[in-house]
Amino acid sequence: MKGRFVAGVMVAILCFATASFAGILDEVKAKGSVSVGVSGKVPGFSAPDEKGVWRGLDVDFGRAVAAAIFNDPEKAKFVPVTTKERFTALQTGEIDVLSRNTTWTFSRDVQQGVDFCGVLFYDGQGFMVRKSLGVKSAKELDGASVCIQIGTTTELNVSDYFAANGMTYKPVVYESADESTVIYETGRADVYTSDISGLAARRTSLSKPEDHVILPEAISKEPLGPAVRQGDQQWSDLVRWTLFVLINAEELGITSQNVDEMLKSSNPAVKRMLGVEGNFGEQLGLSNDWAYRIIKNVGNYAEIFERNVGPNTPLKIERGLNSLWKNGGLLYAPDIL
Repeated sequence: MKGRFVAGVMVAILCFATASFAGILDEVKAKGSVSVGVSGKVPGFSAPDEKGVWRGLDVDFGRAVAAAIFNDPEKAKFVPVTTKERFTALQTGEIDVLSRNTTWTFSRDVQQGVDFCGVLFYDGQGFMVRKSLGVKSAKELDGASVCIQIGTTTELNVSDYFAANGMTYKPVVYESADESTVIYETGRADVYTSDISGLAARRTSLSKPEDHVILPEAISKEPLGPAVRQGDQQWSDLVRWTLFVLINAEELGITSQNVDEMLKSSNPAVKRMLGVEGNFGEQLGLSNDWAYRIIKNVGNYAEIFERNVGPNTPLKIERGLNSLWKNGGLLYAPDIL
């Protein structure tokens, strides 16, 4: 009798664990789309183009998740969320994944009820000023008025930097990106501070972008990456390994253009990634060609970087830290084994 009771308890626990384990993916499949929280106002990362089509690095990551699940990147539905509401939107299920130039920090990872799934873009906080000020370094900003977005890591970083360098500043705070542009461009602030990628994006929206310069100092580490709500291991694994596929595909030389030819590769790592060998997709609750779907529909990391933020785009961002590890950068992903 005792053995039957224990066995029954174990079955109940396993059933409960299985139900919890598959929750978000099942919900996404049932509704036929994945809801992706984005900024919506950062060119190069997430913003509609002149035809209303969503573009950007964060957007393409959302499309990669949709491609893995549905083999259709258009099944990603983009939901603009503000800085203040982004984690609440994730926690309440309004969005399934947050892909919104968000910095991974201890407090956010531990206290906000979310799990970060890796780093999509390595960044640092910097400063932008008008060239007419004649400033060449952030250490020349003593007494400046600084445009700062509230509710972000930029507030503490600025405070720490100025204190560490024996300087003072006047904070001019704002809540929305649109408000910040008005504050800075109308001269109510001498300096605009944000992630360097965000400064490059914001500069493109100014009336005379060439009149503004981003100073050379990076005053913080800003690892920007996608996040999901805590409590669903399968879903966090799926989002995390979508990112790893983008990185590993570049390392293996697999692109959206040659992925069909690469199905014939004799390289075991390529075979595993593209689903020719193994059942790795099934372990995520997907088809075994899940990684093939990502690469075919969206490309590898290099492709999404170059078309959204690279040197040939208005942002003109070099790969730098976002190069593969073997090229001197920080991009490094575990293997599919």
